[in-house]
Amino acid sequence: MNLSYWEYKSWLSNIDFTVIGSGIVGLNCALQLRTLYPKAKILVLEKGVLPQGASTKNAGFACFGSISEVLSDLKTHTEEEVVELVQQRWDGMAALRKLLSDRAIDFQLHGGHELFLAEDQELYQNCLENLEVANALLQPVFKDNVFRKIPNHFGFKGIEQNYISHVFEGQLDTGKMMYSLLQLAMASGIIILNSVTVESYEDKSDGVEVKTDQFEFRTNKLLIATNGFANKLLNEKIKPARAQVIITKPIENLQIKGTFHLQEGYYYFRNIENRILFGGGRNLDFKTEETTQFGETELVRKKLHELLKTVILPDTPFEIDYGWSGIMGVGKHKKPIIKRLSDNTACGVRLGGMGVAIGTTVGRQLANLFGSGS
Repeated sequence: MNLSYWEYKSWLSNIDFTVIGSGIVGLNCALQLRTLYPKAKILVLEKGVLPQGASTKNAGFACFGSISEVLSDLKTHTEEEVVELVQQRWDGMAALRKLLSDRAIDFQLHGGHELFLAEDQELYQNCLENLEVANALLQPVFKDNVFRKIPNHFGFKGIEQNYISHVFEGQLDTGKMMYSLLQLAMASGIIILNSVTVESYEDKSDGVEVKTDQFEFRTNKLLIATNGFANKLLNEKIKPARAQVIITKPIENLQIKGTFHLQEGYYYFRNIENRILFGGGRNLDFKTEETTQFGETELVRKKLHELLKTVILPDTPFEIDYGWSGIMGVGKHKKPIIKRLSDNTACGVRLGGMGVAIGTTVGRQLANLFGSGS
């Protein structure tokens, strides 16, 4: 890019902090930096025209973990770690709602419900047997028994006749959430440049030299919040995970309300007004979905259509309006990576598909690594 003197002077000189990624984490990081350093020059770089990855492409679930997911996590995490993970999600969602307001993000509390296919009877029985165990484990977080057995009152077919529901889970409008965050960041004097891909950076004693596909510049501090794309810049244990999503055209007199999970959260659906959004299926082919390429596959698309037709909307004609995909960042451990990489660089990545719930607090914690006096 052939930059003028004015362009370089106004946008790319004397940068105090540069944040890579304008998703939930990146924007909350920039906002927290503004709180810590009111007079700092803060730059956010985004590779997409809109925030890439998952922040504008997620399903809008305000969720904290279904019972089968919690029980599954107990196989690879200690009880203390699982409680800490759920607490982070609960606190993070509260922070997001306080920051933007329920009205701005169209937050609705209809509960989260886990459905069990007839073929998953063993999983269902295990969850029923451990219902009290899970409730007791999470009592310190929610101060209540959050998992409850509820009858199948939405008429889904091919499932056990009870859901196991999480009474505090809700839903929000992902587009409104990100629009509000962007507006807040710009109103705070944060510079956001889109369609700029960071290719590399060199950490030096007096700052960081950053090379993009458009220009090169220097910044005092660099904070990386690229989640599913983090491996392109970092040597951390993070894998990209593509999530494919479809949404129906409006359905007359649709009665379904709430967020729903199937098969340990690998499938998920919800109402958006009078439509059904349905996503997931990466468990059908983990290797193929371990990609940073957006797109859809026939295997997943067919399975989503099949479950829509036979389980979710068995007696209701529907048409698919359109579909899309998002890229998450996952790993063997579900705890996000938030750490200083050097005196001048840090990262906040690997949100494990829980970006809506924990993105606000992860962003703030990332900024606090360079807090006053650090």
